[in-house]
Amino acid sequence: MRPSLPALALTGLAATTAAEAAELSLSVEIPQLQVTEYHRPYVAVWVERPDRSAAVNLAVWYETRNARGTTWLKDMREWWRRTGRELTMPADGISSATRAPGRHVITVDAGQGELSRLPPGQYNLVVEAAREVGGRELVRVPFQWPPAAQTGSAQGTSELGAVTLDIKP
Repeated sequence: MRPSLPALALTGLAATTAAEAAELSLSVEIPQLQVTEYHRPYVAVWVERPDRSAAVNLAVWYETRNARGTTWLKDMREWWRRTGRELTMPADGISSATRAPGRHVITVDAGQGELSRLPPGQYNLVVEAAREVGGRELVRVPFQWPPAAQTGSAQGTSELGAVTLDIKP
């Protein structure tokens, strides 16, 4: 039995309404490293499709005090290859200054911007960090879209600490 057109329309409306009301809260921990020369890491946060292509950029933290800060964005290699080189920085609504060690929270309204147009399916939230005179690290947290109450987490080992995604419909 095939669903009727009104039933399909209502299903799409329900998914859109759920996305409009949903909120994504992401906690990213930047560990305090005991090294002789410490530089704050550049961090990129994005949503990727199952084929690992970028769907939505959520945040890019980099050195914003001078124009040379964009030079090292390519050190976040995976983000750079997937979507970063296509962006003009500063990017409205997603770019900001690097963060000090500690826990940082990003809250995104799922009904706003590109996230609201995300088709249903399985995705990964990706966080990549790269630090001058340091390392590079990437973690993935899988999640399902359209939003339903879900929590996911990943643990970094060097440049990132705990990364937690909390979705509330």
